[in-house]
Amino acid sequence: MSNLNPLLDRNRSFARTSAHEGLTPIPRHQLVVVTCMDGRVDPAHILGVELGDALVIRNSGGRVTHDVLQEIAFIGAVTEMMFGDEAEPFEVAVLHHTGCGSGFLADSGFRAGLAARTGAEDQALADSAVTDPYESVGRDVALLRQSPLLSDRASVSGHVYDIDTGLVATVIPCSEVDR
Repeated sequence: MSNLNPLLDRNRSFARTSAHEGLTPIPRHQLVVVTCMDGRVDPAHILGVELGDALVIRNSGGRVTHDVLQEIAFIGAVTEMMFGDEAEPFEVAVLHHTGCGSGFLADSGFRAGLAARTGAEDQALADSAVTDPYESVGRDVALLRQSPLLSDRASVSGHVYDIDTGLVATVIPCSEVDR
């Protein structure tokens, strides 16, 4: 039996609710959440994000990578194409968390094994480690705010989710890009 089968049963129940009908590619809250792929950090649960509320980009550590920047640029271009000058500004919220597994990337032995397995560069892996989420979220917010790929109509904020308390703290309030 596949591990996915119980979830496919849930999907059939979901489909019967019709909650998916009438949604557009542009989220209701004009929000993009960049967060970790860790199963404990699901925006649907910790932020109450419902279907159609926000776009969510998840990766190891919730880090802002070149690929994430390209995805956000795509989102901005689609929004502007669909709505032109009428497009509402959107916010990119970077959400890191305590106890992140990407912290293993700070260990040189672990990093060397992963680099050998994936072909990734050691320094790139080291830079991806989230050992202090308050520090790493600050670096990622700065990277976003300075990126020429981010729409001038966007704002950026940074947050940390504490897996022990269940609370999200705003570390860097929402503000316009720095260009």
